[in-house]
Amino acid sequence: MYKEDVEMKIVIIINGRGGAGKDTLCGFAAEGFKSESHSSIDPIKEIASKYGWKGDKDSRSRKFLSDLKRVFAEYNDLPTVYLMEKYHAFLQNGNELFFAHIREAEEIKKFKSKVESPCVTLLIRRNDRMGDWGNASDDGVEDIAYDYVYDNDRDLDTARREFIELMNKIGEDLGFHV
Repeated sequence: MYKEDVEMKIVIIINGRGGAGKDTLCGFAAEGFKSESHSSIDPIKEIASKYGWKGDKDSRSRKFLSDLKRVFAEYNDLPTVYLMEKYHAFLQNGNELFFAHIREAEEIKKFKSKVESPCVTLLIRRNDRMGDWGNASDDGVEDIAYDYVYDNDRDLDTARREFIELMNKIGEDLGFHV
């Protein structure tokens, strides 16, 4: 039975190594669905930028952000608290898809256990982005089993079409008529 009379509200925890194309794919999803995208690293980046981080994405900066995120997760659960604030706002707006960008397996499990909407995990892989990044957040992305995996090794037009099809499939798998 489809949930036709219920507003579609799906949470997709999206993960993948740096440069896998997660933001680009979320942008494609926004072409077919009312969606929003938030990352558990956003409040950490804001703090880091006030104290010297210049937005670099090199391995040294990625490790710095990963370590800082771990400290805040242990101290006051800032990454999850931030995402839960965004999630609660999502429940009140007209969007259908909520992309939660989370890298660490424990943080993924924690956030997933707190949301009440249908929630799936999605790994984005890209063959040219394999290997070690030198930090636990990037290097551990494949340490858990995901509900869905998308190999992002296609041209942009194909990726756009396939990713929107995947969003439709996820909706249908969850019982929504899309």
